[in-house]
Amino acid sequence: MRLLIVIILNVLALVIMPVVAVAQQSLVQDPVAFEKEHFTKRCEGQASFGDHFSTDQDINNDKLMDVVINEGEITCKGEKGPDCTDEGCTYNFYIRVEDGGYLLIATARIYGYDFIQRFGNMVLVMKMHPKYCNRTEGDPCLMTVRVRGTQFVTISTK
Repeated sequence: MRLLIVIILNVLALVIMPVVAVAQQSLVQDPVAFEKEHFTKRCEGQASFGDHFSTDQDINNDKLMDVVINEGEITCKGEKGPDCTDEGCTYNFYIRVEDGGYLLIATARIYGYDFIQRFGNMVLVMKMHPKYCNRTEGDPCLMTVRVRGTQFVTISTK
């Protein structure tokens, strides 16, 4: 009987916790302004943003324009892409919600991405460090993901 109670409590925790986590995430009204403010403070007022710092596109196929932020397009105190490494630069993916505002749904360190149509849906093909495809060297890993609602769903890696 005691084991049954523990199992039931664990199942309830698995069901309730993801809902609570999403509910606690705050909406950002303007992700571009939010990110620019953050980096302007971090760079002590010496930040500039390239033409490809932000991209507006519907990445989750809901007809609402989402925002992708490319931190490689930031120049901080004269250094371009201060957080970029040999594994790429950080990209932040914000989804627009119907009620207004945006949710940050993913942050990825990638070399870049292509947005293509596959089987009637738009998908992201992210170019990543080979280690994400269980390789130590060679061509970049190509991870194809579809954004469903507020989650990235991996379709393939090669």
